[in-house]
Amino acid sequence: MPLDTARPGSRPERLTAQEARRRLEHERASRLVQLKAIEEAGGEEGDHLMAAQKDSAQRVLKDIDAAFDRIEAGTYGTCQECGQPVPVERLEILPYARCCVGCQRRTA
Repeated sequence: MPLDTARPGSRPERLTAQEARRRLEHERASRLVQLKAIEEAGGEEGDHLMAAQKDSAQRVLKDIDAAFDRIEAGTYGTCQECGQPVPVERLEILPYARCCVGCQRRTA
């Protein structure tokens, strides 16, 4: 299972399920606030920037939901491309990351 319990006095190699959920909830809340602000701002009918921002926030929300699913399935923190662990530092910054940096670069 890719989620480990924290080891006292050392940096864990994996996020705990509780920590991963906390980070994902924070990201979800941030994106929902962002979407609300975009909707309240309204914008013009053809405002491409606002539409792009809204699409981006909605994509991230889908990625966050998929990360919650990976936690439940026991695959959170494992690269979906190569099967290796995603470094904890990457998950701390981008808790909904599906891939390690190397695989992300190859698929981008």
